[in-house]
Amino acid sequence: MILEYLGMVSSCGARLCCPVWAHEKLKVPRPCAAASSFYVRQRQPACPSADLPVIPPINLPDSLPASLPASLPFKAPAETPARRPSVWAVVPCAGSGSRAGTDQPKQYHEVAGAPLVVHTLRALARVPGIRASLAVVAAGDTFLQAWQAQFATLYIADCGGVTRTKSVLNGLNHLATLGADDLDWVLVHDAARCLVTADLVQSLIAACWDDPVGGLLALPLPDTLKSGAEGRVAATIERADKWLAQTPQMFRLGALRAALHTCEASGLAVTDESSAIEAMGLRPLLVPGHAQNFKVTYPPDFALAHSVLQARTMAP
Repeated sequence: MILEYLGMVSSCGARLCCPVWAHEKLKVPRPCAAASSFYVRQRQPACPSADLPVIPPINLPDSLPASLPASLPFKAPAETPARRPSVWAVVPCAGSGSRAGTDQPKQYHEVAGAPLVVHTLRALARVPGIRASLAVVAAGDTFLQAWQAQFATLYIADCGGVTRTKSVLNGLNHLATLGADDLDWVLVHDAARCLVTADLVQSLIAACWDDPVGGLLALPLPDTLKSGAEGRVAATIERADKWLAQTPQMFRLGALRAALHTCEASGLAVTDESSAIEAMGLRPLLVPGHAQNFKVTYPPDFALAHSVLQARTMAP
């Protein structure tokens, strides 16, 4: 069955695996220096709902990689006991999706009765801890305006850039005009991950709420990993410490904006927000995701996403 192949729970309770991992990013955890108090996380109960705890200011490491500037264009504002950070969602939605084989941007391709990105935005709208979502679309793109009335807290900004980094940077700057500040948390989520659930997003918020860096949803690599050359296997790669990066990825607004800006200014290409934070010498938290939270990328992925969304609507 397609649904079982996507990671549904079998009758014996075992979770099955998703076959569409070839287009996911891999993350490899680095060893932690035991003497560094920066990397020691306090294991306190986290509650991202109504009564939010006060988050300590983020502390950046004393040094950065030699290839990057020696300072970051970010200084966390002083936090007061009365101030509680907000959580915002940013959905970059300016890409063309050339690998999807559709005659329009893939995020607007209809799946199970609605554009793919609308399913994504609906899932984020079900998360009670998110103050608002911001869809960052290409200049002059008015497609989502016809759907905006369905959402109580959805903003659309036509400030998308030629790269994901630029779109997210522009989105973060736009959040400032909506009342966000540097200590607020931002969840950056792929428009094409339309199968994310509110429960999965809440698990990320809860896990990262007391973390000094932030983190991302990810899955331990379940399959044997090969490197290739000229269509043949070049090597088998150890998979024990490999993770498949997913979204949302959750970081402080000011720290993420500084990291993306620094990478862009240095010419360092990054393909997700975690990569930018990692380039600053920080170590994001890996939070277990789900096999169904895959990124719709290739033509067969649309049928898989359609099957899962249809099954959810028929579930009791």
